[in-house]
Amino acid sequence: MRVHPLAVAARLVMLALVAALTQIATKEPGQLRWIALLLVAALPAFFAPDHRFAAPLGRFAEVAVTGLAAGSIAAAANISGTFDAGFGAEAVLPYLAVPLLTAALRRRPTEGAALLGVAAVAMVVGGMLAEDGETIITQLGYLAAGGQWLVLGAIVTFAADTMRQLMAPAENKPQPYAEATRLLTQLRSVARSLPGATLDPGGISEHLLEELRVVAPGHRAAVLSASGGGRLVVLAQTGAERVDWEVTLDADSAIADAWATQQPQTASRSQARSHQGGEASSLVVPLVAGVRTIGLVILEADVPNAYPSAVISRVTEVTGPAALRLEAALLFDEVRSLATNEERQRLAREIHDGVAQELVMVGYGIDNAQATLPEGADETAEELRTLRGEVTRVITELRLSLFELRSEVDRNGGLAAAIAEYARTLGTSAGLRVHFTFDESTARLPAATEAELLRIAQEAITNARKHAGASNLWVTCTVDPPYAQIEVTDDGKGFADDRPDGRYGLAIMAERAERIRGRLEIRPRHPSGTTVAVVLGTSARRDSVRDSVSAPEGE
Repeated sequence: MRVHPLAVAARLVMLALVAALTQIATKEPGQLRWIALLLVAALPAFFAPDHRFAAPLGRFAEVAVTGLAAGSIAAAANISGTFDAGFGAEAVLPYLAVPLLTAALRRRPTEGAALLGVAAVAMVVGGMLAEDGETIITQLGYLAAGGQWLVLGAIVTFAADTMRQLMAPAENKPQPYAEATRLLTQLRSVARSLPGATLDPGGISEHLLEELRVVAPGHRAAVLSASGGGRLVVLAQTGAERVDWEVTLDADSAIADAWATQQPQTASRSQARSHQGGEASSLVVPLVAGVRTIGLVILEADVPNAYPSAVISRVTEVTGPAALRLEAALLFDEVRSLATNEERQRLAREIHDGVAQELVMVGYGIDNAQATLPEGADETAEELRTLRGEVTRVITELRLSLFELRSEVDRNGGLAAAIAEYARTLGTSAGLRVHFTFDESTARLPAATEAELLRIAQEAITNARKHAGASNLWVTCTVDPPYAQIEVTDDGKGFADDRPDGRYGLAIMAERAERIRGRLEIRPRHPSGTTVAVVLGTSARRDSVRDSVSAPEGE
């Protein structure tokens, strides 16, 4: 036997309430017999709430007794003249909500409707049996009270059943973190079982272009993917020169048409804004995974009609499976970026709220100690000043570390702007004169690639500020997707590769460069200083506009 304390308490409270109202309405202790009958009818709900037969029968008994009691108590109230029949019926009818709500919460909508029918019949019969000189059932007050509580009972039944249906899927659905754990575990297993760098979007894109070169030879080719904000990013490309592809989806181009229609598109002109003219054939094939377009493949040849139907069919046979692989890689890249950014923000919060605040308090303590030193304690005062200066230096380093942790590449600002802001801030703190040179295309690199390049540049700038003893810092940023080159040069004493923290910083930069399929270059600057460069992709001939800016010392 299982007892539900909440159900028992609800029934006892309602029984006490209707007993009090009945006594007020009739002033006849004899009418309390109906409360005793209700208590007997409620016994299955007390002692066998889950029984297959006893529990439903108990609920039907409750509504039947409530309906019959309504007529009797209404008649008694009417005869006593203290209250009308409507108030008398309303003294006991609220109890209807208890069995109706119980049936609805137990997922028995049919039983709830049947209970309402039994209650209506019982009220009619109770009104007819309670006739005393006049028929109670014909009195407007009694009719209004009965109808009102039947409607309220129907509303309670419907609302509870609707709530149950809305909550039912959530009960069967795994919790978000449990589902995330399951999916990430599956992703880890798949990543371990697949050969090569199959979860690298750039690597998958390059492999796809190699496959397509056999199926449909041409002069230029590229794989583009969405980056947010209605623009595309170049994941990989082949050809004699880098191409300034049309990366907007609102332009009048085969690229935009293929993205919108999810069908291959051909054109008799190049899809590159940098194309010099002349004959050209273009084929743009959308990479569709399920119902979502995740990228595009562009093939171009400098001859007319290079892509007939047969060639398009062979190309789509290759791009179909590749779309699924690329989607998995892009999703994995996004999850990794989100996790990394969240961890950086968490570390920043912990440093700010923990160590940084404690060091500030230490600084205040040193200031108080200096203020209370007796005269003549010059040696102690000098030691405190030295200690205060060191604490101030550490606090400054922590603040710069927080700035580094929170620095991100803005979707609208671009990589060069993010690097420039960081270099300017750190240069000002160290009294460095910072010189910027920008050569940035309107096209964007993938967000994960931009983030890694920013971290490499930050590490190089930080090393120059901390250890080089330099007066000038030159930062060069060249971005022409999928090519990019970031250079940080100082005129200091050179890179101390025998220093443990120097080797560690170098290893971190090398790992980041390898992750995005780039290479790290460290070379001396003459007559003094060091150049740290990260190069992504291969350089090519290209006319461009270079912007140079110098940030003077102290700005």
